[in-house]
Amino acid sequence: MTSSELEAHAGAWPTVVLVHGAFADSSSWNGVIARLRRDGRPVIAVANPLRALREDADLLRDFLDGVDGPIVLAGHSYGGSVMSQAADGHPRVKALVYVASFLLDAGESTAELAGRYPGNELGPALRPVPVHRPDGQTVDDLYIKEEEFQRVFAADVPADVVELMAVTQRPITGDALADKATGAAWKTIPSWTLITLQDLAVPAQAQRFMAKRASSHAVEVDASHAVAVSRPDVVAQLIEEAARATAA
Repeated sequence: MTSSELEAHAGAWPTVVLVHGAFADSSSWNGVIARLRRDGRPVIAVANPLRALREDADLLRDFLDGVDGPIVLAGHSYGGSVMSQAADGHPRVKALVYVASFLLDAGESTAELAGRYPGNELGPALRPVPVHRPDGQTVDDLYIKEEEFQRVFAADVPADVVELMAVTQRPITGDALADKATGAAWKTIPSWTLITLQDLAVPAQAQRFMAKRASSHAVEVDASHAVAVSRPDVVAQLIEEAARATAA
């Protein structure tokens, strides 16, 4: 049976929901979106506030509740931490796709997994900016220093594109990276993982550990952390694979 016949047999193609991570926004998925839409796939890239893990996950969960039909959820970097918690127990999320991402277990934080194995060079490249929360407390908004952005985040992205990414980056609070997960959707939902071998933000060794622990379908690519920008074809292909396997 061909892939198109499988899709017709299974019914409607699932909606792909994309969740960006820190130091990026929804436009980081543009190349992936273009490829999925070219193939007629319904796709939505959501805005991730990057404020606190629980709050970010609750907002994503509310968004998922408003999507009709089955869902394939894909997250990049910290977006994987958010989607693992948001999708835990959600009846219509049929597949998870982790892109250079975190597969946290309950009780783990994004910062903890990022630093568990050698090779993470993101920490020293960060610039903290103190900001006030609505409750009056001060937290650090974290940015990547513009002069370090390409090296640690997007080494295989053209310089003119990196310049725009660095200027428009979305900061994440230090608290969000330190927050501990309370759910792990990958324990009950099939997952796929794209491991980026030249990653200086989430070392490949850490990605392999998390993928193996989750019994995730892992694919490796010679790319930087910003793989959705540098290799959107590979990312879209893995999302299609997950969606097709789920539909089948």
